[in-house]
Amino acid sequence: MNITVICTGRLKEKYLTAASDEYKKRLSRFCRLDIIELPDEKIPKNASAKDEERILEKEGAAVLSKIPQGAFVCALCVEGDMVSSEDISAIIKDTSMTGRPLVFIIGSSLGLCEAVKKRSDKRLSFGRITLPHQLMRVVLLEQVYRGYKILSGETYHK
Repeated sequence: MNITVICTGRLKEKYLTAASDEYKKRLSRFCRLDIIELPDEKIPKNASAKDEERILEKEGAAVLSKIPQGAFVCALCVEGDMVSSEDISAIIKDTSMTGRPLVFIIGSSLGLCEAVKKRSDKRLSFGRITLPHQLMRVVLLEQVYRGYKILSGETYHK
């Protein structure tokens, strides 16, 4: 199965890069994982709501251009459905049965524009807490790995 994670912004901290690389390595036995990093736009110090909206639209256009044709898209956003590890596992299983690529989208610190949310087949939330978008990538990769371990009946998930 092909899984793509489209992220706005690069990992800047070595410990996050190391964790991401570890999960990419672990996932290699289950799927083909592509991580697409898109540049985040600079946010002016005293950005207005209009400035932030323009930034989100520009970032969103870049995200939308990277979604493979026919993909099942899951946008990670605060207003999404709260999901469990078992829910992530079910998304992986159900999507793999369709033969469609699975895409997860992580926005910038401003979030995701409405056009990206509308393109999404599913909106996901990992809870009511706010996580930095760079850390969210590691959390997502761990949950995808956990999802595969659940599907394979291995004891990683307790």
